[in-house]
Amino acid sequence: MIETNRTFVNSHESLGLMLIVSLAILLPGSALAKADWGYVGKTGPDYWAEMGGENNACGGQNQSPVDIHGVVQADLAPIELNYTGPGRQVVNNGHTVQVNFDSGSAIRVDGSEFALLQTHFHAPSENHIGGRSFPLEAHFVHADAEGNLAVIGVMFELGAANPNLEELTSKAPMEMASSATLSKGMHAADFVTSGRDYYRFNGSLTTPPCSEGVRWLVLKQAASISSEQLQKLSAAFPHANNRPLQPLNARLVLE
Repeated sequence: MIETNRTFVNSHESLGLMLIVSLAILLPGSALAKADWGYVGKTGPDYWAEMGGENNACGGQNQSPVDIHGVVQADLAPIELNYTGPGRQVVNNGHTVQVNFDSGSAIRVDGSEFALLQTHFHAPSENHIGGRSFPLEAHFVHADAEGNLAVIGVMFELGAANPNLEELTSKAPMEMASSATLSKGMHAADFVTSGRDYYRFNGSLTTPPCSEGVRWLVLKQAASISSEQLQKLSAAFPHANNRPLQPLNARLVLE
């Protein structure tokens, strides 16, 4: 379960956390990865692990995304939410559309506070649930003061237009290295809300350098998006931007 909890405060402005926030662009979807990578051809996912350096992790045993199946029943603690201001800056980094959030919003997982840095989109979804792919998946990326990551995955299925995506889909920059500003902003709490069950597993970034040790929390309940909204948003991507499924190996998926 996910619940809102206002009893903890994300007001610290330590140097370590500010550095993490400043490095948010190097998290999933960044166009500034150390090696040139993409989703097709010789720079595609089959070659990421061969690019050397930190990208060797792309050949690891605990990679993401995964097909969520064979789940194990567990007493998962609620994710405590403290989402405050919206994200207003939207960037097209050549791999995805990314919304950056100002400092102040956070979640608490395993007793640690993780600041909300950004959200970005993959079409179609990267993770699957019970073998099912979704037309769109959003990743809400969080980091603690030591740089450990927690990602909340939100699936979208075709249906009614989502009013919380309307400004983003109408203003999403279409060209690489371009940006836009949302006047109303995107609120994480509109997508990650109280009372939603989730799946949990250990994984990695889904883009180079594919660093492992990421806490993955994938919501069971999908949000809605219209076909028109999906078309507008995915038009900002040069092509499908989903990494193929990775084997679970010895990992467990908890619910």
